[in-house]
Amino acid sequence: MYANALHSAQAYTHVGLETNILGASPHRLVVLLYEGAELSIRMAIKHINDRDLMKKSAAITKASSIIHDGLRAALDAAQGGKIAGQLDALYDYMNKRLMLAHLRNDTAPLEEVLGLLRELREAWQQIGAAPQPAPLHPVAV
Repeated sequence: MYANALHSAQAYTHVGLETNILGASPHRLVVLLYEGAELSIRMAIKHINDRDLMKKSAAITKASSIIHDGLRAALDAAQGGKIAGQLDALYDYMNKRLMLAHLRNDTAPLEEVLGLLRELREAWQQIGAAPQPAPLHPVAV
């Protein structure tokens, strides 16, 4: 009975996540990527502290994948210009810090990356909360 309830809860969470992603704007998707990377890094810290190296490895790999295959891949150098280049370099730095944490079983680089991701996520959330200009409509004379 417990396994069935757990499976149902996991299915519900999965559907909720899919719905959140499918209905999200590109801006919201970036915020979701930041949140996912942050969660994975927090889990990696927990697993290092618990000395669970297999789960630590999986969590760091997931965070690295989100940063590299999600956040870096979403950058548009043509539209983003200098900022996109700076973010690309920052994401590369974050991945290097994740690999260092993985090799040394050290939480300090993870805490550093977590702080950087948190700052970026908060900035994206503020940008998304800013009022958007109203579209111009021709006025009939």
